[in-house]
Amino acid sequence: MTDESAGKIRCDACPVMCYIAEGHAGACDRYANVAGDLTRVDPLVVLDGAVQEGRNVVPFMASAGEWDGDLVTSGAHFVTAVGAGTTYPDYKPAPFIVASEVDGVDMVTVVTEGIFSYCGAKVKIDTDRHLGPERALVRLDGEPVGHVTTGEYGSQMLAIGGVNHLTGGGKKEGRNTCCAIMDLCNREAVDLTVDDGVSIVVQAGQAPIIDGQTETRMRVGCGSATIGMFARQWVDFVDEVVVVDDHITGVLSEHQAGKLLDVPPTGITMRGRRSTPGRYFQVARPGTGWGGTDVTDPLTILGSWNPKVARPGLTLLMVSTTGDHAQYYVLDDSLTPQLAPMPGPLKRSVALIQENCEPALCSVLFIGGAGGSLRAGVTENPVKLTRSVKDLLTYVSSGGAPVFVWPGGGITFMVDVTRMPARSFGSVPTPAVVAPIEFTLRLSDYETLGGHMDHVVRLDSVRGVTRRSDLMASPDNPWPTHHKNFRW
Repeated sequence: MTDESAGKIRCDACPVMCYIAEGHAGACDRYANVAGDLTRVDPLVVLDGAVQEGRNVVPFMASAGEWDGDLVTSGAHFVTAVGAGTTYPDYKPAPFIVASEVDGVDMVTVVTEGIFSYCGAKVKIDTDRHLGPERALVRLDGEPVGHVTTGEYGSQMLAIGGVNHLTGGGKKEGRNTCCAIMDLCNREAVDLTVDDGVSIVVQAGQAPIIDGQTETRMRVGCGSATIGMFARQWVDFVDEVVVVDDHITGVLSEHQAGKLLDVPPTGITMRGRRSTPGRYFQVARPGTGWGGTDVTDPLTILGSWNPKVARPGLTLLMVSTTGDHAQYYVLDDSLTPQLAPMPGPLKRSVALIQENCEPALCSVLFIGGAGGSLRAGVTENPVKLTRSVKDLLTYVSSGGAPVFVWPGGGITFMVDVTRMPARSFGSVPTPAVVAPIEFTLRLSDYETLGGHMDHVVRLDSVRGVTRRSDLMASPDNPWPTHHKNFRW
């Protein structure tokens, strides 16, 4: 649409409907007025497969020099939705509906950049440190953008975004939420704060920075699991071991592993709630100290020693689930633990715990619901696309990366953002997140779906797209038209 009096064109790629002067971009920085034509600014990303024995052999990287436009002779190619443009408003067919032949079968891939108001990021943070109470709000620049959700084994979890934060609060909350999702999914560092908790820098594929301290390890397991894994390293060198953990603190002499290794009782008593033998809950409050507790002195979780069992000279190792904290004690004549130099074999056992801890990382999964505009861009009967996806006749990818499609109604998918091309995500100021999505299926099945057959183009015609970028596919991703769960 053109506003001739002002020399502007009107963009209909999102509900904002910007008027854009020549040589300028709209509010999203995704579309611009180029000599009177509405033009997608970012390049269309095409993956070069270079398939060898069913695997792609080169990682995401920009091709050296200019791409010569060859989509046919240098191996498999896949047109992603990154930079493709959008189907908005809903009646439009997808920007690219590309047909190609794969192993003698006519295939079609429908690509579009979806505008997601119903979306968010699930963030896994490998740390035993307490980030904040479950359900505590997570904030960006003071605005709520998500919350702390249920922790998982060795990791804390955040839920960022969702329609209630994007549209249900004030304008600043919506804008900040959109920025948080987009930046996290683009693998940028994002500074967040947790109510009644910590400040944290989150970046996909990087270690979390919690209250200014970079995490190095995720815990090897809970305190009980640590006892089970390393009991044999301790039985010949120490009388008692306590593995401090916010969830399940382990005690060697009471634990089943200790029983099977003939570790005698030591007379130790523990604070907290005893579960099964050798396993204690709630020995301290959550925190950023030993084993994700608020403990800085591990002796505070011990009660008095039973004088009928304990003896002077009894030795005690206290260690955290990452091995980052460890101290060695000897009981004096009053049965009070006294700090002592740690013997070499025990130092090596602590180092072994550290060695078995995996590196602490932040993982970010984008989650979005592919609603009407996406499905209408594929077919005039959107529910048929949903059924085709659930029947595994249509393979869904995002930027060429594999996705997990949730069971139940609709097409709700999750994707690991580190498996996608860099900066695959954008935004529009409605606010909403822009993310790529591709649907790949047999050409005959596409016709049965009621697909937009009059908009199908052959793969080699994409060489005529001037704004394109050729990337080598990630070796960690299955090739989209050869996925093992794809029935064709």
